[in-house]
Amino acid sequence: MELFWNILESSWGDILIVADHKGIVRITLPGESSSKNLNSLCKNRETILTHRNTTSIAQAKKQIMEYLNGKRSSFHLELNPQGTDFQKKVWNALRRIPYGQTKCYQEIARAVGSPKGMRAVGMANNKNPLPIVIPCHRVIGKDGSMVGYAGGLSLKKKLLKLESEKASSLKSSKSDSTRLSAHATI
Repeated sequence: MELFWNILESSWGDILIVADHKGIVRITLPGESSSKNLNSLCKNRETILTHRNTTSIAQAKKQIMEYLNGKRSSFHLELNPQGTDFQKKVWNALRRIPYGQTKCYQEIARAVGSPKGMRAVGMANNKNPLPIVIPCHRVIGKDGSMVGYAGGLSLKKKLLKLESEKASSLKSSKSDSTRLSAHATI
């Protein structure tokens, strides 16, 4: 398997973006170790990693930068995250959480047909390989509390603040929710 990677340098920190021939397979959060993530992708000895700015990576870099600058509320990218069927079901549910809004784990569990599966939803959330694009930061505790986030709670709060501040001005735009692109492979 051949994977391509590149780094998005932003004021938020460096973000690693990895793609295969079908789409984006991994995005790291600012502060995560790029080398550790690249090494974990090479567990399969058949994997070849190439530092290249492919079309899908270039599009992801552009759209993520626009999002971080408050100029984008939805992503239209070719995606190819690897996970179980249940994880993909949860990740699709996360993509339906509107920009600037949050849902609790229980609401996501109900949405995926597993009303008592809050912990399973939490684990799928934790395994999300495409944070920001699949907005796991929009999931909060039932009581409204900030709960776990791979990038840390301060980053989660910062992302939610960005969205809440920009949501009202973006409501008049064409779309205010993060949607799946027509070609998403989740």
